[in-house]
Amino acid sequence: DFNTGLGSGALANNTTADNNTAVGKSALFYNTTGANNVAVGSSALQDNTTGVSNVAVGLQSLDANTTGASNVAVGTSALGSNTTASSNTAVGHDALTANTTGDLNVATGKDCLKRNTTGARNTSSGVYALQNNTTASDNTAFGYDSLGGNTTGARNTGMGRSALGANTTGEHNVSVGMNSMISNTTGDENAVLGYNALYYNTTGANNVAVGKGALTQNTTASNNTAVGTNALAANTTGTLNTAIGMLSLNANTTANNNTGVGQASLYNTTTGENNTSGGQASLYNNTTGGTNTAFGRASMYANTTGAGNVAMGVDA
Repeated sequence: DFNTGLGSGALANNTTADNNTAVGKSALFYNTTGANNVAVGSSALQDNTTGVSNVAVGLQSLDANTTGASNVAVGTSALGSNTTASSNTAVGHDALTANTTGDLNVATGKDCLKRNTTGARNTSSGVYALQNNTTASDNTAFGYDSLGGNTTGARNTGMGRSALGANTTGEHNVSVGMNSMISNTTGDENAVLGYNALYYNTTGANNVAVGKGALTQNTTASNNTAVGTNALAANTTGTLNTAIGMLSLNANTTANNNTGVGQASLYNTTTGENNTSGGQASLYNNTTGGTNTAFGRASMYANTTGAGNVAMGVDA
């Protein structure tokens, strides 16, 4: 009872199902006992047999669905390959179009989660967001092309245009900001907040970058922490560095085990290692000097290559 069919073949095979609405050629064509479905568009929910409480609006939306329930598809071919998966929401042309059995996905935007097949609990919003994801689960992408290259990497969060855009199999990354971690492919467990932060990182893991351009040149190095605009900006392969403050450790490239706290601390250090500085511009001109300790504003400011020094106090 209470079924409405409008169009050639709409609800043609319905037997005992109730409360279905089908508008368009072959809409809900094979439905037999599935109830509470809405199909608007040619071939929408065409193969549905017993699936219930689905909504399909658009040409061939949810057309392959058979027993999947509580899905919402709005847009041409949205959830077009879905068969038995349930509780998915797809809004946009080709959104979740390849999904077959993945459940609890949300895709809002053209080509969002387009190639997802069995991945579950993914959320994407923005054109091309998570478009190449296939079997990975528990990813969140907000923004144009965010996590667009991801295939099997799981439990990532990308927020901002092209955030984590090239990520393929990297997991447990959090990237917030336009172009943040845009080059990351397989690096895991990085946390990023800021425009262009960790921009060139590919395989580096366990890095923290907070601030515009923080760790922007980092490629394969791991276990660095940079907080502040352009902190550790030039670092490529140096590891176990900590830079707190705008421009701190700005020039560091391959050096390891440096700690700079304060604006422009250890600013010019390139390859000097095992330095510790606390205070604005402390060890500012140090380049290759190692194992120095300086606390106080502008302490050891002029040191360039000297090693093993200790200075305490302003301008010491």
